[in-house]
Amino acid sequence: MRRRLRRTAAALLTAVLLTGCAPSVDPIERLGRKAAQRVRPQSPPAEQAYRRWGLTAPLSAPPRRPAHPFRLASSASAHALPPVADHIATTDPVVFLTYDDGAENDPRFVDMVRELRLPVSMFLTDSAVGPGYGHFARLRSAGADLQNHTLDHPSLRGLPYAGQRAEICGQRDRLRARFGVRPRLFRPPYGAYDRTTLRAAADCGVTAVVLWRAATRDTGLHFTHGPHRLRPGDILLVASDDDDLDGPALRERTTRLLRRIQAEGLTVGRLQDYW
Repeated sequence: MRRRLRRTAAALLTAVLLTGCAPSVDPIERLGRKAAQRVRPQSPPAEQAYRRWGLTAPLSAPPRRPAHPFRLASSASAHALPPVADHIATTDPVVFLTYDDGAENDPRFVDMVRELRLPVSMFLTDSAVGPGYGHFARLRSAGADLQNHTLDHPSLRGLPYAGQRAEICGQRDRLRARFGVRPRLFRPPYGAYDRTTLRAAADCGVTAVVLWRAATRDTGLHFTHGPHRLRPGDILLVASDDDDLDGPALRERTTRLLRRIQAEGLTVGRLQDYW
């Protein structure tokens, strides 16, 4: 009996010693390890994010292969004037969202573009962007495309060639220096241009001058011509706060427009895919 008790005591002592030698893990340290192993949370996919941004249904994906993309004439040369358009002839059920100037820097708009995977084109003016180029770097990383809207936003029509060229090429060079991009699309301020504008734009590497068929206003969409309904291929301008000082914020204006786009059986396409 004594011998059996000694063996049991020895076994217990060995177990205690072994347990004592094992490194103990502090509970807080264990939680820290688990937290470190967690994957950083990602933005919700577009099909789940729509409610967060005020939509009642997810945006439909645009076609992977655009139908009837805008093409230059076969006779076009390096000195040909760029085409001007506010609409792209396509059978795809898409419209295109564009934004001008760059003064309205809303950080949450970056989240909106990223989470909805929203293909937007930003036509930037250097004097309006000011110190906000970092905001547009974040937008670009979220999928936005950055294009040319002159250095100082003058009305170009009637200005001499040298002045127009300085405005267009100057902003081209600024965007290239800031982002390493060479914009090939150009929007003249106020939509005002003349043949001199087209010559200057061509000499600055512009391949197309982009206008708009409809623009947002506080009362809804304002159409420049044609039927007052959206059509596949329409280029739309989401007006800046300077154009509508008493209107809703940029995200709300975008949401309202997206609701109308969906209600008319359309979705948002990437402008650069069609040009």
